[in-house]
Amino acid sequence: MITAIVLIKTSVDRIPEIAESIAALDCVSEVFSVTGTYDLIAMVRVARHDDLADVIPGKISKIPGVEGTDTHVAFRTYSQHDLEAAFAIGLDS
Repeated sequence: MITAIVLIKTSVDRIPEIAESIAALDCVSEVFSVTGTYDLIAMVRVARHDDLADVIPGKISKIPGVEGTDTHVAFRTYSQHDLEAAFAIGLDS
């Protein structure tokens, strides 16, 4: 699984509607409304690198009100949930 973090600039008067449209896409797991240079951050998870082109410029960038994106592809994922699951292997609850 390939994870991309997509920083999104939008029309500020439509942030909630744009966020909902992005969140409705199949490969998008979360959308965060944030402060700072960007308005939204989307977590995109796909099976192949080629799929990123279908999702980011092919779908996210075409949503009305999206003004620009900056994409970062993750090399590895570190998660507290993963650590908890690893330490729980073989333990009875």
